[in-house]
Amino acid sequence: MLSVNNIEVIYDHVILVLKGVSLSVPTGGTTALLGANGAGKTTTLKAISNLLRAERGEVTKGSIVFEGEEVQARSPNELVRRGCIQVMEGRHCFGHLSVEDNLLSGAFTRRDGNAAIRADLDLVYDYFPRLKVRRTSLAGYTSGGEQQMTALGRALMSRPKMILLDEPSMGLAPQLVEEIFEIVRKLNEEQGVSFLLAEQNTNIALRYAKYGYILESGRVVLDGAAEALRRNEDVKEFYLGIGGEGRKSFRDVKHYKRRKRWLS
Repeated sequence: MLSVNNIEVIYDHVILVLKGVSLSVPTGGTTALLGANGAGKTTTLKAISNLLRAERGEVTKGSIVFEGEEVQARSPNELVRRGCIQVMEGRHCFGHLSVEDNLLSGAFTRRDGNAAIRADLDLVYDYFPRLKVRRTSLAGYTSGGEQQMTALGRALMSRPKMILLDEPSMGLAPQLVEEIFEIVRKLNEEQGVSFLLAEQNTNIALRYAKYGYILESGRVVLDGAAEALRRNEDVKEFYLGIGGEGRKSFRDVKHYKRRKRWLS
């Protein structure tokens, strides 16, 4: 469904952020984009969704192909109509609107009538029953977990084929993180929505994804099936702090960072 081919991204005509990044997401797949803060995960998603221009960034090399067509020159709203939408890091709900109005705003590109939109709203409430209870509340006064659910539900209202989900676990309690990822799994299996997940929480991302890419300083340094990455000693030691002899101390992990085999 999505193919990113050797792209480079530059901000302000000077700052090179992504360097030859390539990845793909199959139809109906869930793919994880992993890496530390500042590795380039959010920039990769914004390059795909064409939100870079709002931050004076541009794709200067390579191509981005969605359903067989190059899309890097299309506007973000055109891409949403084609079925690809990004859920931004930090949730970004309209705080002065109710939860339900936030959800309905996700359907602004649709032209299939109020009945179809209302049916999809009911579907969103089926997946997020907590939102149905809070539907008349101002989104700005709901909890972090409820705002994340609102942002994801709003994306669903556009009837997407693919959702680019940026840091869904950020700032949430572990129990809520599990709840969000379980909903992602259900949407993938029951609605056929493909996901590209940018996530720092490597452990949970690799449990729910089928394939993963690890970014380091704007480059893809490792990729493979999610289960294989979870078993990979380099990934376990660097990202999870666990090596063959059990959990490492922070000092040991810092030392390991200076001798990562994939950068040698």
